[in-house]
Amino acid sequence: MNPRKQPWKNFLKEPDLNNEQGHILVVDDFRTNRLKLSLGLKQQGHTVAEAASGQQALDMLRAETFDLVLLDILMPEMDGYEVLKQMKKDISLRDVPVIIISAQDELESVVHGIELGAEDYLPKTFDPVLLRARIQACLEKKRLRDQEQAFLREIQIEREKSDRLLLNILPAPIAARLKQSQEIIADNFNDVSVMFIDIVDFTPLATNMLPAEMVKMLNAVFSTFDGLVDRHRLEKVKTSGDSYMVVGGVPIPQDNHLEAIADMALDVIASSSKFSRTDGALFQLRVGINAGPVVAGVIGTKKFIYDLWGDTVNIASRMESQGLPGTIQVTKDVYDRLSECYTFQLRGEISVKGKGNMTTYLLTGRKG
Repeated sequence: MNPRKQPWKNFLKEPDLNNEQGHILVVDDFRTNRLKLSLGLKQQGHTVAEAASGQQALDMLRAETFDLVLLDILMPEMDGYEVLKQMKKDISLRDVPVIIISAQDELESVVHGIELGAEDYLPKTFDPVLLRARIQACLEKKRLRDQEQAFLREIQIEREKSDRLLLNILPAPIAARLKQSQEIIADNFNDVSVMFIDIVDFTPLATNMLPAEMVKMLNAVFSTFDGLVDRHRLEKVKTSGDSYMVVGGVPIPQDNHLEAIADMALDVIASSSKFSRTDGALFQLRVGINAGPVVAGVIGTKKFIYDLWGDTVNIASRMESQGLPGTIQVTKDVYDRLSECYTFQLRGEISVKGKGNMTTYLLTGRKG
C-alpha cells in the first residue's frame, strides 16, 4: 500500500534516537487536529502541550519554555497571524520557531506567514514524513541558535569582566582610548592638582605586624581613600607601598579641581581618627598638594599603568615627604589660589631637592 495513503502510520513510528527531541506547543481550535498532531509528536519522543486558541497559546508561551510551535492560522478571536505578530513583539518569544499548519495553502497566505516570522509552512493535508523533517530542521536551528546566544552571553560576561579589571587600573576615558588600539596615550595638561598621602612611620609599624594584618590595614585605609576619590570626583592614580596618589583635572579637565583636592585632603586627615595602630601609637597621615602642568599617559604593554610626570608631580611628592605628621602641606601657588575660601598656617621655607628653598603652608580648613 502506498504509505501516503496512510499518513499517520508513517508518523506514528518508533522514535529515531538520532533525532532532536523538543518541547512542542500545538495550537489549533479543533480538538481532533490537536490530538492527532500531539499523538504523533509524542511517538517521536517529543513532549507536547496543546492550546485551543491564540490567546491561550500566548499565555502558555509566556509561562513556560517551548522549542517549537505548530500553529493553526484560521482560529476565532485571534488568528495565527496575530499570534505570530505578538510573539515577534515579545523579546522573550521572538526566537521561538513557528511552523504554520493551515488549511490555507494559497501562495499569498504562505508568503504572509513567512513575512511575519514563521520558520516554515505546511498545509493541513501534510505529508507526515515531510513534517517530521521540517520539525527536526527547526529544532536543530533552534539548538544552534541557543548555542550561539549562550556563546554570545559568555563573550559579553567575559568582556564585562575585562572592562571592570581595566577600569580598576585606568581612568574610564583612558581605558576607552586604549581599547581603540591607540599605540601611545600621552597628553599635556596645563593645570591640574596632585596630592600624595602617606602613613606616618609605616615602615617600623609594618615590621611589627603579620603580613595579613598589614595588608588588611592598608586595604581598609586605601578603601576609605577610594570612597573619598569618588565623592570628590577625582582620579586615583596609583598606590606604592603606603603612598596614595590622587589627581584632579585629569584625564577630564575640570574648573574646580584644586578645591576638590583640598576638600578631599581635609576629609583624609579627618578619616585618620577611624584607624588605629597595633603598637598603640597615634595613627597619622601626611599629605602634600601642588598644582600646575603635567604630562599624563599610559606606560607598559602587559601591565598597564596610567601615570603623571613633571615638576608639579615631583614637588607634590616633596610636599608630602617633607611635611609634618597629621598635616596637609601645600605650595605657595596653592595657597594663593585657595586663600580666599580656605584657612592656612604659614610653615615657612623648606629645602626642596632640585628647587632650593620654597615657602610652604599648611591647609587647616575651609572658611565658613
